[in-house]
Amino acid sequence: MSGNQHPDSETQEFTNPEKGMKVAQKNGNLRGLEGDMDLQHLVAGGELIKVKSNSWQKKRFFQLQDDGKTIWHESRKSLKKNDTFSIDDVESVRHGRQSEGLQKYTDSSLEDLCFSIIFKGKRKNLDLVADSPEDAKQWVKGLQKVMTNMQNLSAQQKSEHWIISCMRKADKNGDNMMTLKEIKHFLRDINIQVDDMYAAKLFEECDTSRSGTLEGEEIKQFYDLLTAREEIEVIYGNYARTNGQMSSNDLLDFLQKEQREAVSLDYALMLIEKYEPDSTAKQRKHMTRDGFLRYLTSVEGSIFNPAHREVYQDMSQPLNHYFISSSHNTYLMEDQLKGPSSTEAYIRALTKGCRCVELDIWDGPNGEPLIYHGHTLTSKVLFKDVIKAIRDYAFKTSEYPVILSLENHCCVEQQKVMARHMTSILGSALLTKPLGSKMPSTFPGPEELKGRILVKGKRLNKLDVVFNNNSEVELDSVSEEDEAAEAKEGEQKAKKSKIKLAKELSDLVIYCKSVHFSGFEQSREKQAFYEMASFKEAKAKTLAETSGMAFVHHNMDKLSRIYPAGSRTDSSNYNPVQMWNAGCQIVALNFQTPSKEMDLNQGRFLPNGKCGYILKPEFMRIPDFKFDASNLTNGRWLRKKSLHIMVISGQQLPKLNKDKPSSIVDPFVRVSIYGVQADKASAQTARINNNGFNPMWNKTFVFVINVPELAMVRFVVEDYDSSSANDFIGQYTLPFTSMQNGYRHIPLLTQSGDVIPSAGLFVHIMVLDE
Repeated sequence: MSGNQHPDSETQEFTNPEKGMKVAQKNGNLRGLEGDMDLQHLVAGGELIKVKSNSWQKKRFFQLQDDGKTIWHESRKSLKKNDTFSIDDVESVRHGRQSEGLQKYTDSSLEDLCFSIIFKGKRKNLDLVADSPEDAKQWVKGLQKVMTNMQNLSAQQKSEHWIISCMRKADKNGDNMMTLKEIKHFLRDINIQVDDMYAAKLFEECDTSRSGTLEGEEIKQFYDLLTAREEIEVIYGNYARTNGQMSSNDLLDFLQKEQREAVSLDYALMLIEKYEPDSTAKQRKHMTRDGFLRYLTSVEGSIFNPAHREVYQDMSQPLNHYFISSSHNTYLMEDQLKGPSSTEAYIRALTKGCRCVELDIWDGPNGEPLIYHGHTLTSKVLFKDVIKAIRDYAFKTSEYPVILSLENHCCVEQQKVMARHMTSILGSALLTKPLGSKMPSTFPGPEELKGRILVKGKRLNKLDVVFNNNSEVELDSVSEEDEAAEAKEGEQKAKKSKIKLAKELSDLVIYCKSVHFSGFEQSREKQAFYEMASFKEAKAKTLAETSGMAFVHHNMDKLSRIYPAGSRTDSSNYNPVQMWNAGCQIVALNFQTPSKEMDLNQGRFLPNGKCGYILKPEFMRIPDFKFDASNLTNGRWLRKKSLHIMVISGQQLPKLNKDKPSSIVDPFVRVSIYGVQADKASAQTARINNNGFNPMWNKTFVFVINVPELAMVRFVVEDYDSSSANDFIGQYTLPFTSMQNGYRHIPLLTQSGDVIPSAGLFVHIMVLDE
């Protein structure tokens, strides 16, 4: 990154002692927000009441720090004089009493004074009360502006900011100069272990003034040496054929040959306009190396096809033609023996694009039904509070329908209360009768059901009665939900019990009537399209392995829900891929448990605008096809491809042991293919010792993919450990059909699925027809 090209660059500000550290830090992360009143409110800081319980509500001072992304607040814990968190770790900011804590521990009269900071991962919410409604509003608006600002930074800017903030941290006395000792601290902070001789050599090379410290342009030179990416230099050099730069034609040549994109010169010119920082080069319609790197680290340069970031599939097919992102035991924040139940768990699942949530409902005191995991120590939450949370968050991430999967253990009276709460709270969003004026023979599509909430549960009669005046004789009891009756593993099977069902609740079940599964033949002959069975994972696995084709055909006109075994008391997950391969739509996972299986789920639903619905391949929707994932025959699904993946390098992998400054990662990359049995494969690179900053692997793998439309590709980076299990660093999973060819950057996600700022992999992808 040459100095004359970034007059506004943060590196320059850092290396210009006259400006002083503060100005540099302010401008660094918050360009465009200077003079903003809400931001100034955060910088000035103020007292807020932190709420933890009825008795613990204390005043604490909060303030945005000079780096524009760290919030400091005082802490009275004996070990912590103060506490900080980064804006990068914040999921969202909610105005009002919109968290369980604030609803429980504050009075409704304080609604306008309250707000919550919701963190990513497992960190608890921060519930706060301001002095006035204006104060609360300014905090919320200010925090949201800073978050938006951080999110809108390019990958390149995030990377620069991360390195600069590590430099500032290493500059212990804040004099804008760096000694050799500080340089060594800095290198360890950014996850590189170099021997003393190399560090001294690097330092000497940059200390042109021989002053024993690096300052100004010397720091700039050190930064440039450190961040130079040899692999990018080589690629750029091959195509920069016009006076040492890439002309628009050179760039077009690169896009067509290397990236294998069918694009025109206009597209190349658009990229130059969008990513070239040097105005002179831009005027000439040239791209410098800096502009090229910006393009490669952009959305267009990502491994994930940008066209799949929006809803791009046909959303008018019947509901059962889609895979539907689905959650099990949605009310739980942790395990299912003693974990807390919470409305927050529903909000998290829905904002992650989940479209089918589960509610286990039991009789509660004062005639109010409760949700929790029966016969365990999990805490309880009011049914009506969960319904309110669903109403408020169902359509924030996706406008397509949400299914409420009811596991009903309540007496008739409390079932009536459930029906009343759903009807009054959900209002017109709740689907209470079939669409259209006559009895349907298939499901409506997600498009027709936009903004609607469907109830899945038992129903006393057939759906036809909605359209018949002479309503048929109604039963008043049905056999209990299979799942509810499931005995604990190892105990005797519980007898199938009958439960009485309130007509009011029964009438709310329209397109998702729960029935018992007695075999594919009986389903074909007796089961209406809106009647659906739930399968425990082991049963579904057996059916997928022994009757794969029959299962796929069953799912061509019915819905199937799969759920984890009761023996998974730690709320672990099963592999959803085999269930999707059998055409099952509602493959319910424990969203609260970070796992490889949840990564696969997140990857499956990454395309199509993360809307929670993915159209199944054609051979899983049309009865003429005879597809069986475990027994591949020739057919429309067999489109053999060879996938060539070169894992080139890694960038700014996070330190895992922050408490131990000398601990540096030894990263390696594993690439795995998930899909039909014949496509399962995995391979890994060698490890790179002591370098998480810019490890280079240059390792190529070749995989043969038989059924591309069901294949998923997962990249995992781990820290090698000879004496214990390797530690997880980051991962990224996406469908094979959403990958772009060519030189691509891959973002890395944490175990809970959040992006790790500035970390990534650089790869080359080539897909060839076999």
